[in-house]
Amino acid sequence: MNEHPKTGDPGHRTEVANYVAMLSSGLASMARRTGLDTLGYLLEMVRLEAENVARHPDGQSGGR
Repeated sequence: MNEHPKTGDPGHRTEVANYVAMLSSGLASMARRTGLDTLGYLLEMVRLEAENVARHPDGQSGGR
């Protein structure tokens, strides 16, 4: 990833959102495997939100 991309750039938002989704998915799995169910749930919510942002980088989610 570029160190200093434009923060308002939709492509950058999508890239960051995809990265957050990937990381939070792995962390959620780890948390659930070790019995940290609430943490796993919260990380799963992070993943879902990040995927939503990646699908709608201009902020138009349609559901809000």
